[in-house]
Amino acid sequence: NESSMKTPSGLFILALTAILATLSPDADCQYRDHGQTAALVKGLASQYPALCTSRSLTRTAGGKDVWLLTIGTGDRDSKPGIAVVGGIDGKYVLGRELALGFAANLLAGSGDKNTLDLLEKVTFYVFPDVSPDASAQYFTALKYERSKNTRTTDEDRDFLYDEDPCEDLNGDGVITLLRIEDPAGRYIESEEDKRVMVTAETEKGKTGSYSVFTEGTDNDKDGKFNEDGAGGVSFNRNLTYNYEEFGPNSGLYPVSEPETRGVVDFLYDRFNIYMVIAFGPQDNLAEPMKAREQPGIQSPEESGRQGSVRRERGPMTSILKTDETINRLVSDKYREITGLKGTPPAVKEPGSFTDWAYFHYGRYCFGTPGWWVNVDKGKNAEAEFLKFAENKKLEDVFVPWKEIIHPDFPDKKAEVGGIKPFVMYNPPADSIGSLIELHSRFIKEISSMHPELEFLDVQTENAGSNINRLTIKVHNKGLFATSAESGEPNIWTRVMRLSVEPSDEQTIISGLKVQRIGRLTGDESAEFSWLISGKGKIRISAGAANTGQISTSVELK
Repeated sequence: NESSMKTPSGLFILALTAILATLSPDADCQYRDHGQTAALVKGLASQYPALCTSRSLTRTAGGKDVWLLTIGTGDRDSKPGIAVVGGIDGKYVLGRELALGFAANLLAGSGDKNTLDLLEKVTFYVFPDVSPDASAQYFTALKYERSKNTRTTDEDRDFLYDEDPCEDLNGDGVITLLRIEDPAGRYIESEEDKRVMVTAETEKGKTGSYSVFTEGTDNDKDGKFNEDGAGGVSFNRNLTYNYEEFGPNSGLYPVSEPETRGVVDFLYDRFNIYMVIAFGPQDNLAEPMKAREQPGIQSPEESGRQGSVRRERGPMTSILKTDETINRLVSDKYREITGLKGTPPAVKEPGSFTDWAYFHYGRYCFGTPGWWVNVDKGKNAEAEFLKFAENKKLEDVFVPWKEIIHPDFPDKKAEVGGIKPFVMYNPPADSIGSLIELHSRFIKEISSMHPELEFLDVQTENAGSNINRLTIKVHNKGLFATSAESGEPNIWTRVMRLSVEPSDEQTIISGLKVQRIGRLTGDESAEFSWLISGKGKIRISAGAANTGQISTSVELK
């Protein structure tokens, strides 16, 4: 009854019911707001305390938590680690669901022996949403595509802040486009779909008949529309690689925002992480990256040792050769498991997270939006989306053009309309569950390819005079190399060490007690030998945080 629900135990039951509802399979068929995301994060940590912990890394300028789930067994930071990052761009709200859905899927399957074996060997760090200020716009009464946080900025440098935002001129709760009949305009209706506005191809003799803006007014009367709205800085433009100084939404300096700094600091402190999976605009899974010759980068063949690289000068500008091989392998697996066809639109952004993760952090990094509408070359993306929506019977994706009275154009015909925000980047909610299942299968599949060391061909040979020759191979039985090639010259990548620990009665005559193991590609070995005086057991250990540690004992007779 109502009175019992007001007691502490009643309130606990209500809270538990809310968490269980969030954890239910049906919850995969919705986009969760920040509060629901937080409830699921905390709920998973509560439901699986032996495998999962949760915490807030930091808070954004808008006061929203950036949540982290750490999933694994034992000493989690000393095993090969994988970061799964969602919310890289606030427009791609599906990425948040794929990251968090993967965590829920992984934990729900932890009773399965294969999944538990994986969790004993690999640690997963899941960041459901690293741009919570931006993605929150999807859940507000006024929806518009947003990549920026709530940091107050003067984007048009007129000494006023956030003074020219979008406005909902037709009162439908979404921001679309504003078109003005204008013989001097640059836009015309597309021949592929009259609802879509495209730039007139003047080189083909076509002339524009419309000016097109985002929906709103010129609040500061500077001739520009909606150029200084709420916020902000984009997480995906605030990283260090190819950072654009004074660029739009890039921030005052690299890693200026608490969410960027919190994520980067955490990752740099986790030397065990060897791979990053990023759900956002950048893609190298549907279309893998291609290596090209780069000044100052010495190939493995030139260096004389498999897997080694020497950077003499200049930054890396493309994927390196052995990393390209892994990228192709992982890309093939992605297409095989997800069944996604074609490629998403190429989105290049300065200061992007995926570029930082590969080129500066020095880890394997695989990015995907997780869903897209395939567009044939030469076709208009918006027209193709509307055709797709019609074939799939998707409703409520377009606002029909409707004439309004616009205060800035009192003598011209003004209309509001266009494709609704978010729908071109995110599928209908009833697709979320199946996409989570497919991407979870993919992540688990490639996680099982993690670098893993073993000792092979341990041999001892009596050399006389109480001296033994000890020979051993350190072998990487994983498909991934022990580190990305881009990370080899990087101080943030730990070097593998090989150590021998003789007993008090033993002396190493030849060979080093502690030595470096060079980067090992998949199924590659490195051989080491020592001359040791004395009998008895000698202990050998090898590895690094990103490969895990192995050890063995050898009896010298």
